[in-house]
Amino acid sequence: MIQLLIDGHNLIPRIPGLSLSQIDDEEKLVGLLRKYAAHHRAQIVVVFDSGNLAGRSRELSGGGVEAIFAGSGTIADRILIERIRELKRPQQWQLVSSDRAIQQEARRRRLQVVESAHFAGQLAPIRGSAEQAGEDLDEKPGAEGDVDEWLDLFKRR
Repeated sequence: MIQLLIDGHNLIPRIPGLSLSQIDDEEKLVGLLRKYAAHHRAQIVVVFDSGNLAGRSRELSGGGVEAIFAGSGTIADRILIERIRELKRPQQWQLVSSDRAIQQEARRRRLQVVESAHFAGQLAPIRGSAEQAGEDLDEKPGAEGDVDEWLDLFKRR
């Protein structure tokens, strides 16, 4: 099983069609990461700089992805470094970030380091196949339409 620790806001600008200026940039990234996790049987922890609430996002976490937001008094870099230091089996994890300080800590703990631009390239086939299948990559995880669709299915039974 692939285990990834991802610097979310470091990765977003390296993915074509995503931008940190988008209101739903984190949701779009998590949607891609969920598809990656399903395709590669991966466990993913993605850390973002401050959001509405600090800590684990219940709304975005799921489908093999745990989304974490740094609190107002800290930054994602600090959370990532703390996570790296706390890993029980660091050699089983990969860090996705282009931040040199975080990479240095990861290498010190023997995590494999993957540059954000390189990992963005690994997401391209997933993004492309989803677009060819007509999937809406802009749809937020757990969108209300999904719930309505499931309820309709259960009503028919």
